Amino acid sequence: MTDTVVEQIQKTASRVKENIERVIIGKGEVIDLAIVALLCEGHILFEDVPGLGKTVLSKSLAKSLGCSFRRIQCTPDLLPSDITGMYVFNQKSSEFEFRPGPVISQVVLADEINRATPRTQSALLEAMQEQQLTAEGETIQLPRPFIVLATQNPIELEGTFPLPEAQLDRFLMRLEIGYPTNEQSREILSRFKKNDPLEELAEVTSADELRKLQASCRDVHVADDVEDYVVRVIQATRDHEALQIGASPRAMLALYNASQALAAIRGRDYVTPDDVKYLASPVLVHRLIPKSESRLRGYEASHTMEEILESVVVPVEEE
Repeated sequence: MTDTVVEQIQKTASRVKENIERVIIGKGEVIDLAIVALLCEGHILFEDVPGLGKTVLSKSLAKSLGCSFRRIQCTPDLLPSDITGMYVFNQKSSEFEFRPGPVISQVVLADEINRATPRTQSALLEAMQEQQLTAEGETIQLPRPFIVLATQNPIELEGTFPLPEAQLDRFLMRLEIGYPTNEQSREILSRFKKNDPLEELAEVTSADELRKLQASCRDVHVADDVEDYVVRVIQATRDHEALQIGASPRAMLALYNASQALAAIRGRDYVTPDDVKYLASPVLVHRLIPKSESRLRGYEASHTMEEILESVVVPVEEE
């Protein structure tokens, strides 16, 4: 991998970040992680309390990419066919024609995904994992890149349907926005009091360029000792006494690929153990299932992840 390619990835990531920061203030770390997910063509679950900008951040990402974009407002009466599309009879041609649903797009925003029924949620599984869907027995390939940005509110549980483990595992990352500081709140007031900067947001890259950068990220070098570190972190989640289910091979590949993308946007053509540690929580925690007795003691998967990262020996470069 050449320095020129790394510079191109870093510059494109910086342009996307600067564009999004015209709307989202003071959340540079979250934006960086979201860009990492995009470079991995991975799906993102934004989870936080209402009003913190989950939907706005998702829209800002989509508008910055120059990709086709569709939004799905998830509700309990949403049907799978409302997402995938359906065949309808055309009286003029006397034939059935397929009317594509909103999932047939490059960037899909599934707003409040946990308000959709499990049957409708499952309609996204094949699309998220296989980049294809099946309608009336016919397989339809989705456009590339294909990225699902989903939001959910973890507080209001009435009228919601928690995502099953199989669907959570399809998301590369789960991200939280968090409250702004007082200074950031003042800047939000100043920036939004006259107009909405989201409406003026322009694309800063193209779908073709994004696909090339996604392929280039796979060429970022990962040394043998760093690969071994990734494997040991994953194995530690499976062996930890507080966890019922640890990280899967899919989770291991997700952590590996995300580390490559993070190294690239930081201007390096090689992965360090710090890249792996930085990404372990957003990539792995939502895939881990604590034992019932651990839940009763208030023990969360995020605490377990911190313990694992402290216990697994980090490889050190020899002088």
